[in-house]
Amino acid sequence: MSPVPLSVLDLSPVLSGRPPSAALRASVDLARAAERAGYHRYWVAEHHNSPAVVSAPAVLVATIAAATTTLRVGAGGVMLPNHSPLQVAETFRSLEALHPGRVDLGIGRAPGTDGRTALALRGSREALVRDDFEDRLAELRGHVDGFEPGHPFAGVVAQPTDVPLPPVWLLGSSDHGARVAAALGTGYAYAGHFGTLDPVPLLRAYRAGFAPSRWRSQPHAVLAVSVVVAPTAQRAAELAHAATLATVRLRLGAAGPLPTPEEAAAHRWTLAERNAAGRLEPRPVVGTAGQVVPVLADLVDRSGADELMVLTQVHDPAERALSYELLAREWSLRAVA
Repeated sequence: MSPVPLSVLDLSPVLSGRPPSAALRASVDLARAAERAGYHRYWVAEHHNSPAVVSAPAVLVATIAAATTTLRVGAGGVMLPNHSPLQVAETFRSLEALHPGRVDLGIGRAPGTDGRTALALRGSREALVRDDFEDRLAELRGHVDGFEPGHPFAGVVAQPTDVPLPPVWLLGSSDHGARVAAALGTGYAYAGHFGTLDPVPLLRAYRAGFAPSRWRSQPHAVLAVSVVVAPTAQRAAELAHAATLATVRLRLGAAGPLPTPEEAAAHRWTLAERNAAGRLEPRPVVGTAGQVVPVLADLVDRSGADELMVLTQVHDPAERALSYELLAREWSLRAVA
């Protein structure tokens, strides 16, 4: 199997029976555990107005970077239409200055959780319908590398100017995102934890079409997947069942905290929930480490991913950390076999 690095994607889920603020502290604790287990990088996500997750990427990146020593830490990602490109450049240059060589900037284009949230973020209905993502990317780069003479923002520079912008990835779940990342010469992270397309042709297309740029000289493809590992297959299935219930509720517009396995086992599923569960794609890779790793290794080998990023939605923080630990241990053993 290809010895590609393992990394972590963390949505900072709100847990049933616990206050939302506990999700932030749990993320910091999990990052420390991931570092001990040998994970390469740790990305946190941006979401808004959701009872299921807590989101503040720049704050978490700074806090986690300060709480760890070797782990690369990044946003996976910053939804650029929600922010000023200048502000993003300033924030991530500052993070790079404080934690040199350890910060990543993943960028996405998703709107808010719903129409009202998106309007609150964008500030006007005109901004909601404006398709200016690539223009905003160019502006972000201009605040770092400079604009052409005559540009309205010529001379507007993101401080501190003596450090680079961290490495940039475009996040996506479609072939369009892969093509844009290739054309612009950025890294590409495929959101395989919710994207329904086969990642193999997407990552191959990204690599084949990659154009070296000021962003990056070589392609780098990250593949994110949902995984649940436990000491036994039965326990892994129980943990995954709770995550499935949470996902079904989200798809049906009733998002809420991640239930415990016991709550999920006792839940009486409605017909709508059963139908939604039957249509869920993609499904997490679930089992013991020995069962899961061959599946993931095959996916990496077929797609040519440079890195595998793992999302594990498990209620108990100790069992969540154990899932990552068991996976990393088996992955390392297979890599050197």
